[in-house]
Amino acid sequence: MYTRRALILASLASGVVGPLRCLAQQPGKTWRVGILSARGRPASLATDYYGAFPQEMRALGYREGANLAIEWRFAGGEYGRLAGMATELVQLKPDAILALGPPAIVEAQKATAVIAIVMVSSVDPVGAGFVKSLARPGGNVTGLFNLGVDLSAKHLEMLVAAVPQLSRVALLVNPANPAHGKLIDNVAAAARQAGVDIVPVKAQSPQQIESAFSIIGQEKARALIVALDPLFIQQGSQIATQAAAHRLPSIFANREYAEAGGFMSYGQNQAEIYRRAALYVDRIFKGARPADLPVEQPAVLELVINAATARALGITIPQSVLVRADKIIP
Repeated sequence: MYTRRALILASLASGVVGPLRCLAQQPGKTWRVGILSARGRPASLATDYYGAFPQEMRALGYREGANLAIEWRFAGGEYGRLAGMATELVQLKPDAILALGPPAIVEAQKATAVIAIVMVSSVDPVGAGFVKSLARPGGNVTGLFNLGVDLSAKHLEMLVAAVPQLSRVALLVNPANPAHGKLIDNVAAAARQAGVDIVPVKAQSPQQIESAFSIIGQEKARALIVALDPLFIQQGSQIATQAAAHRLPSIFANREYAEAGGFMSYGQNQAEIYRRAALYVDRIFKGARPADLPVEQPAVLELVINAATARALGITIPQSVLVRADKIIP
């Protein structure tokens, strides 16, 4: 699932690095975690993949209201709110901050160079300047490396394989997301090799998502790649519904998108990412330094196909694509 050897070695080493160490089971100690997300707050944390984090923390021996306090901050898709929320979390003096996605990581890193930051769903953390290297982060930031940008070309490949004779594909991006410039370049390079035209379409609010589909129609795109982004995750059902209404086969990184009616998804299991993030927090509570904890990369990706959506779009998915699916929604 994830490569673990380097993390195990780092955990063993953390017991002898630096004098400022403390044990996770200090009597009477309440550990505090700040969580910063650009998304809106889910209707239920228990059923959202975010809930995997507190669940794993419980499995590790931490209980909210007893020895653990979690401070959630949700920007509701308004990235401009993240800076103030990051400052607010730092003022609470948490023992660690979970920063969910590049926009949140940027603001958390600006807000503190001291408090440990565990990045979740980061893309190209070295190129973005979050860490010095994946093996030796070197600062107060470590966590999980998301393959969202690297997978963008794969998304195009899968759409072309599932929908033969595609010639023009729209790419929905958020101009406020610092990772999306590179994502556009990756997809454009893959599109040139495949002989497909790519039409980048921008949106950074639910209203602009609605307008984006009008632009996609005007550009005569025949399929849609949805870039990985907190706002687009939050508005997954809206995007899936609009894609179906415009008869666009679409693909996104999160399986929840396919489950909401999108055509396909290919990417990491998000709940597993948040479970892994809890292990980082536990190690930090026990004295490990972020600088010494290697950034994890996913080893398992999953393809989900919504067969009902395919039928509604009049698409017969080739058997060569169906056999690669980890899940087919009937």
